[in-house]
Amino acid sequence: MINMLFQIWIVSALCAGALAAPTLTYSAGSADKPADVKILTDYFQMLGKKIQAGKNMAVAPVCNLDNAKMPVASPTPLPAVTEGLFLKHVAIGRGTQNYTCDTTNATAIPVANGAVATLYNASCVAASFPDLLAALPDVALQFNLTDGNQASLSPSNLAISGHHYFTNGTTPFFTLDYAGQELGTAPCQKNAGVPAPAGTTKGQGNQGFGTVAWLKLTTRDGATGGLQEVYRINTAGGNPPATCTGMAASFEVQYAAEYWFYAV
Repeated sequence: MINMLFQIWIVSALCAGALAAPTLTYSAGSADKPADVKILTDYFQMLGKKIQAGKNMAVAPVCNLDNAKMPVASPTPLPAVTEGLFLKHVAIGRGTQNYTCDTTNATAIPVANGAVATLYNASCVAASFPDLLAALPDVALQFNLTDGNQASLSPSNLAISGHHYFTNGTTPFFTLDYAGQELGTAPCQKNAGVPAPAGTTKGQGNQGFGTVAWLKLTTRDGATGGLQEVYRINTAGGNPPATCTGMAASFEVQYAAEYWFYAV
């Protein structure tokens, strides 16, 4: 019975279709570039191994965030979580990094203009399957959202848990008050950033301009739910081209990332 429950949980949470040779349906919300087959193959193979291993588990995994350990960037780590805070939520963010360009100057550098993302609840994955969690941003990047309220994250079935956007040019905002969860809201400011580790996914289909930095954010006045710190890690995609050559006055770059939320 325990093994059956485990298999039902992991398939329902992390796989929207069959494990063997999944069919990838592309719609108006599909990726702009062909999916990276290796990324998807590795993900489904890892998922299959988890299900096989689950058949030998004496007890089903427990969704306990005390077991979750946030990855550390290498070679330069972000500042540590402030002592006394606890991990409240882990989400996969899927959306776009937004930029503007001076179209009269082809050599101008694109200017960051906020971001928009939908957040999907990955807390139980973080607690029980950190290797699968680490793979999810790369996998999620291969599929565009159909809209900002897409109920689950392709190709997994992680459920929506909130949204991320900017309220002004310097205030990233997170709301985790979704579907009755009421985990809190967090207007933030940047505390620190480090480059993404070498070898990360450049963009959809591993084509693009690189991966946005890992960040530590701290909350501003007005945060609710006790939220104090937010980490953006295991990023995939999101970087703009080096110059504005051939770019529109405003444009978006697809990205995905893990977000770790800490509270008092």
